Amino acid sequence: MTRKLETILDNLVFGEGPRWHDGALYFSDIYANEVARLLLDGSRESVATFPGPVSGLGWLPDGRMLVVSMYDKKVMRRETDGSFVVHADLSALATGHLNDMLVRDDGIAFVGNFGFSLYPPEDPRSAVLARVMPDGTVSIAEEETYFPNGMVITPDGKTFILAESGAACLTAFDLAADGTLSNRREWAELPAGAVPDGICLDAEGLVWAASPYSSEVLRICEGGEVVERIATEQLAVACMLGGEDRKTLYVCTAQSTDPALCIGSPTARILAARVDVPGVGQP
Repeated sequence: MTRKLETILDNLVFGEGPRWHDGALYFSDIYANEVARLLLDGSRESVATFPGPVSGLGWLPDGRMLVVSMYDKKVMRRETDGSFVVHADLSALATGHLNDMLVRDDGIAFVGNFGFSLYPPEDPRSAVLARVMPDGTVSIAEEETYFPNGMVITPDGKTFILAESGAACLTAFDLAADGTLSNRREWAELPAGAVPDGICLDAEGLVWAASPYSSEVLRICEGGEVVERIATEQLAVACMLGGEDRKTLYVCTAQSTDPALCIGSPTARILAARVDVPGVGQP
């Protein structure tokens, strides 16, 4: 069967970091400096605006939202009065702009960064994956990763899977209760031309991965077998399984990753398709 993705929201600058939370799809419109949410009735609401680009999203156990502020390398926390304060400063660890984030149910967050500059371009180099404790304490979760991007945790809480965009693979770790990662191993190598960006996990243990440069989302088994591919007209940059039954696959797409082009032509979209297997785990 060939699934078709339908556009459910357009005219975004660059949508990223989709998260299903409290009956809505939250996402960052990075270069619009905004966090927004898409409700089940199709309406869009602005959640918060910021002085600069924002990316990864998550929530602490008490419901306060965390937002990655990319350029100043900070994680911001929304207080009960709606204001934002600095939750964690990662500037001592991150060698590139911050990007995706996964916040575990207990409030431990994992945050990736580019490792180098994309615009203007620099030679690629590895990056640190950071761990942020619920009190904002920052440490290194993994020393050497290659453009750490999307992340998921399996339902039993014991396996952490990381999309390494720079290595075109999904990497797995054992995850301890204290947030320590160990036993690093390749979970899946992506097929030629594909690169994992945002990812999500389904109830059969397969990963959906958005692949920007091959303009598709792929459903991947551990070991690398691709069991389904859905083409996108634009670059596929992130995906999330949501909806009331977690069987709606949401995909963020964009014409370019160049901030100037995105700002000058806000044509990014959020697409959706119904799938057979619901989402599980975190996020």
